[in-house]
Order: sequence, then structure tokens, then C-alpha cells
Amino acid sequence: MSTDLISAPESHKAGFVSIIGRPNAGKSTLMNALIGEQLSIVTSKAQTTRHRIFGILNGDDFQVVYSDTPGILAPHYELQRSMMRFVNAALEDADVVLLVIDLADTDEAPDEEMLTKLRRITVPIVLVLNKSDMVNQAAIAAQTEQWAEFKPAATIVVSALKKTNTKAVLPALLELLPQHPPYFPKDELTDKSERFFASEIIREKLLLNYHQEIPYSCEVVVTAFKEKADITVIQAEILVERMSQRAIIIGHQGAGLKKVGMEARKDLEAFFGKKIFLETHVKVEPDWRSKADKLAKFGYNPKD
Repeated sequence: MSTDLISAPESHKAGFVSIIGRPNAGKSTLMNALIGEQLSIVTSKAQTTRHRIFGILNGDDFQVVYSDTPGILAPHYELQRSMMRFVNAALEDADVVLLVIDLADTDEAPDEEMLTKLRRITVPIVLVLNKSDMVNQAAIAAQTEQWAEFKPAATIVVSALKKTNTKAVLPALLELLPQHPPYFPKDELTDKSERFFASEIIREKLLLNYHQEIPYSCEVVVTAFKEKADITVIQAEILVERMSQRAIIIGHQGAGLKKVGMEARKDLEAFFGKKIFLETHVKVEPDWRSKADKLAKFGYNPKD
């Protein structure tokens, strides 16, 4: 990763903090709470996050570059392998790792994928025990002991959804980050483009409105993003793998696609702060999740 350094006082701290954990542990909710902005989409479904997303938190004497990452899993097809490469890249860059554990997951224990990655980490780990509002003290104590072998530099119990104790995370990180000039201009919030966030907001509505395999077979590509004085015109393609999926997304007399569009437009207008005209189409792209060339076209890293 190449970034131009920006001059700052010698006491300035800056670094990359990678947020990792299993699918649905609350990583995206935590990053949104930590930076105070809704950058990562959030649903109750596992594997909502597919990319590595920077959220940049700036202060007079610090810059924390958070990386929200896909949940760690054993990949079964090329899209999931690309997702795990995003995790690996985030760990390679990290100055500190935030390991997020779902306290409400009764099956939460070190699996082999997680263990393999944790054993390779050489930077400090901050253990974040999330969803504290859903468990008792005994569960918190058990998970604290479960992960003690990785010698976390700090253990913080939070509810990211309710923003309980999330303010304790930043001071713990600043104790661990090196003195360094900022990596990004202080007015930057993320590394992603407006097109990326538009596509993610539409994809979030697909995750919320459809079930089983349908939303996981979808990709959203923004084909046009035209800003005018009083409105932004966005055109997007929703890609699916089979004709039957296309029919389900569109729905009877177009009702399903219309509902997704209306919900997405409302959130797009809130996100961009202006009127949005949104036009969506559904296109069949057979087996796109298993094709490296297609994944590269959609912004996924095709290389190991």
C-alpha cells in the first residue's frame, strides 16, 4: 500500500487497525460506531461484508485507519477466496488488530481458519467482546478465558449496536499505535468511491428483502453516476447467476425490484444529502462468483 505521508507534529500517532472476526460478529457495526458514520452496510446475515473498507478517524494528534473486513471462513468458491485475501491483506498492513468476538454465539470458539490467521499475527491484538447486552457475566468471563492464549494487549466488552462502552476502544488503540504522520489527508473519511457506496446500499436492500441463496448470488454494479445541480442520477445493474433468480428479484409485475429501488433511493438520499434518481436492471451473469476474471471486473482481488 502506497500513501503519501503528510507532515504533522512529532507527537502525532497514526496507524492501520484491522477489524477481524467470524461472519456476523458485529465488525461492521463496530466500525460504524467507532468512526461515527454509516460506512459499512449492516444486516443480520453472515457474509454481508465482501470487501475491505477503510474508515478513517482523525484527531488533532492522531489518525486511526480502520479496516472493516469480511468474516473469516473456510472458502468454498472464488468469491470467498477473494474475500479471505482482503482479510490477509488487512492483517499484513495492520499496526493493531481488533479481534471481535460475538458473545451471543454459543459456538464461538477458535476454529482452524481463525487459529491459522491469529497465529501469524505479530502486532498487538485488542480483544473486543461484542453483544454484551445479550449475555451474562459468566459468558463474558468464559470468552475472556477462551481467547487469553493470544495474550491480548487489552480486552474490551462492548455492545456495538447499542454503542455501549465503544468509547473505550480508541484510548486502548492510541496506547498501541506508533508515532507517525497521517497517512491520508485529515478531511478524508474513507478510501472508497461514491459509486462503491451506492452499490453497497443497493446490495444491502437485496440482503434485507431476499432469503436463502438469492442475496449471496447477487452483485451490484453502478454503470452510471451523474451529478446534476439538484439531483444525482444513478444507474445500476443487479447481477444474478440464473434466470430463476432474476425472476425472484424482479417479483410479480416488478414489485420486488420496485421495493428494493424505493428503499435504496431513500437511503442513498440520506447518504449523499441530495435527491437521487435511481434506475435498476437485473442481468444474468452465469457463475460470476466462481470466475476470477468477473470478480476482478467487480473490484475483487483475483490474485493470491
